[in-house]
Amino acid sequence: MYLSLREGRKTEGPAGGSGRVAGTVLLLGLVSLLTDVSSESVAAVLPLYLTGALGLSPLAYGFVDGVYQGASAVVRILGGWLADRGDHPKWVAVGGYGLSALTRLALLAVSGFAAVTAVVTVDRLGKGLRTAPRDAMIMAASDDATLGRAFGTHRALDTVGAAIGPLLAFVVLWQLPDSYHSVFVVSFAFAVVGLAVLVLAVPDLRPRRSRARGPASTPTPAPRPSLRLLRDPRLARLLLAAAVLGLLTVGDGFLYLSLQQRDDLATAWFPLLYVGTNLAYLALAIPLGRLGDRVGRAKVFLLGHVALLASYLAAAGPVGGATTLLCLLLLGTYYAATDGILAALSGRLTHPDVRASGIATAQTVQALARFASSLLFGLLWFTLGRTPALLVVAAALLVALLALGRLVLRLDRGGAAPVATP
Repeated sequence: MYLSLREGRKTEGPAGGSGRVAGTVLLLGLVSLLTDVSSESVAAVLPLYLTGALGLSPLAYGFVDGVYQGASAVVRILGGWLADRGDHPKWVAVGGYGLSALTRLALLAVSGFAAVTAVVTVDRLGKGLRTAPRDAMIMAASDDATLGRAFGTHRALDTVGAAIGPLLAFVVLWQLPDSYHSVFVVSFAFAVVGLAVLVLAVPDLRPRRSRARGPASTPTPAPRPSLRLLRDPRLARLLLAAAVLGLLTVGDGFLYLSLQQRDDLATAWFPLLYVGTNLAYLALAIPLGRLGDRVGRAKVFLLGHVALLASYLAAAGPVGGATTLLCLLLLGTYYAATDGILAALSGRLTHPDVRASGIATAQTVQALARFASSLLFGLLWFTLGRTPALLVVAAALLVALLALGRLVLRLDRGGAAPVATP
């Protein structure tokens, strides 16, 4: 893998056709790494904190997990639109990262179900605000032919943080059993450092102004973006697939709680389940991103959901040990094959003037579907039990993949969305 740190603060476009990953992508990856140490250390203890310390039922946890999965959908399109409209995606992202950082302190002051749910909601709103502007900056700094590699590199760095976070939570709980507040304090510190890197080191890319420059690099007025540019049949097909498949995506917390109950896993070891998934994600993010560039991103997107289906079957099995490790490997494969790929697909199918909005729209549809999925799976677990609930969702996902396969594969055909002449 070739990496390039040539981009300085004045660089506003792709690094060229060298196939290297731009410096801006690496810096954004570092921001995500630090932020994920913060967020994933909290996420790794949240299921235990809610079901153990607060005594919530699986149905109540399903509601909180649904908020965790779907609350970001409320502002994802807003974040993308603000980035497109103002042509300052960096500062929209700063607002989102800052909002999430503040919630780490708020967790120290709340303990009730309603208050914790409110804090989780604000945290996810911050995530929703920052995600599309950040991904639009990755696209603005990268070549179309290497988008999969760029997003894969960013997601790999992101996943390093996602692996360190649960390890950090594990160490804290090992030294200070049940000291969830200590985890929240350490989480806040990493969030602040990540925000500082974004503000001080990441260049303020302005994609729309960059495209409006004339032959002599003289700035010319850029037209205001219009959401009518999102009317692309291929984007609509992607949104349909993201909605249906997102509705059949069981939250990580549920899978880990299922593994813990089946394997009678001690509380202190619970965060390590997140580490296993994230290590698999880290190992596969760049290879699967490059595979998407070569054979088609839609094909890799479908492959990821096949791995997700297999992870349900592994978690539903009666025996632990090897099947537990297999479940974590398959879940990491799913994220490596779909997370950055969805952003690359939606950005490629969207007009450049509304690229952040297009990415945000796809992510919003997916987040809303996962919100509904968490509520429904919590109800299934509550009424049917752990294993039957997983098998029902696995069967439904198989049907969905068979029904949507051809529709999704067609997204690899044709070129990227056209660029308007300013």
